[in-house]
Amino acid sequence: MTTTSPVGPTRPVRLWEDGFALDPYGYYAALRAQGPVGWAELAPGVPAYVVTERRAALELLRDTGTFSHDPRPWESTVAEDSPVLGMMRWRPNSLFSDGAAHVRYRASLIDAFERIEPHDLRARVHRAVHVLVSRIGPRGQADLVGEFARPLMALVFNSLFGLPDSQSERLDRALGKMMEGGSQATEGEAEFGGYVLELIAAKAESRGDDLPSWLLDHPAGLSPEEVTWQVFLTLGAGHEPTANLVSNALSRILGTSVYYSTLTSGARPVMDAVVEVLHHETPLANYGIHYARSPVTFHGAWIRPAIPVVVSYGALAHFAEQEVVSGRHPKDASHLSWSAGPHACPVKQHTLLIATEAIERLTLWLPDLEPVVPRPELTWRPGPFHRSLTSLPVRFSPRSPDQPGDPS
Repeated sequence: MTTTSPVGPTRPVRLWEDGFALDPYGYYAALRAQGPVGWAELAPGVPAYVVTERRAALELLRDTGTFSHDPRPWESTVAEDSPVLGMMRWRPNSLFSDGAAHVRYRASLIDAFERIEPHDLRARVHRAVHVLVSRIGPRGQADLVGEFARPLMALVFNSLFGLPDSQSERLDRALGKMMEGGSQATEGEAEFGGYVLELIAAKAESRGDDLPSWLLDHPAGLSPEEVTWQVFLTLGAGHEPTANLVSNALSRILGTSVYYSTLTSGARPVMDAVVEVLHHETPLANYGIHYARSPVTFHGAWIRPAIPVVVSYGALAHFAEQEVVSGRHPKDASHLSWSAGPHACPVKQHTLLIATEAIERLTLWLPDLEPVVPRPELTWRPGPFHRSLTSLPVRFSPRSPDQPGDPS
């Protein structure tokens, strides 16, 4: 399908095609060729402006007067079965709100997460790694995406939200369908919504020492419905990008033997690999979605209301990496994986702790991980929003976490 473009070629760059997962950088180059703001499709017939230049992205993310996070004017133009609606539909939470409502929702989330002590979060990660290594260790082979990174996040976040381990697979499956934006996206959104509704109903009936209970009792006075949508946001935003961060970092570490040996020897911290991914292979590739409040010219593009304006964190990272190689960009330049402005990620320290502890603990249990597939041959999940491996197969010396000499 073709749509009229206000910024360049008639045919939009189709971020929903299978080719995007195979080679996103070719698609980013096509967008960048149109200027700082390109014309794309997030799904068939769903056009969007995509920002691929850092200065324009920062201006967009900080300009709350010109741009809004409220998608409802756009939402009314989209078919109810659109595969991207689950990721973009309006809900009364901090992501889709502006002004006082955004401040209220965001403050409640920050306050709730600040109650999680680092040592407690570290212990939850260690426990989750132990559970997973108990499953895969004796086999001597595993898929570090499907059998480690994704179930690890489900275990950790279920623990934080007061749910048992037995619910982890259900959470992982629903979020995976919704994030990919394919034919199962609507089903995944419904499954995830049901999951969260059941959780909040249980916590409204009987509180626990967990995030939903803290939100329900927060001085901001959030209603059960508002808490439901804060949890919907934080579970989704916490699980998927963090799982991708872990698996993308592991693929980089294991893809270079020298890199891996410096990490396992302690000569190089795991944080280096995590930060490298945030700089150059960010797990949430295209999001930070805004909508113009009225027609406006923005960095050479005529932006119309009710059409999403997407920040391509993946494109920003890719072109920044090119500039580092060419010497035109300082190596310590900050990345935008956490976004910027009033909607910047409020819990990045928690995310970094989960990712680094997970990788450190895994490599402590299984110090001789060896990739089965060369990194250039790894495959990536479809979808316009994320950069997410399909699998990361490895082999290693079989090990049981209960054998003598276990890490403490």
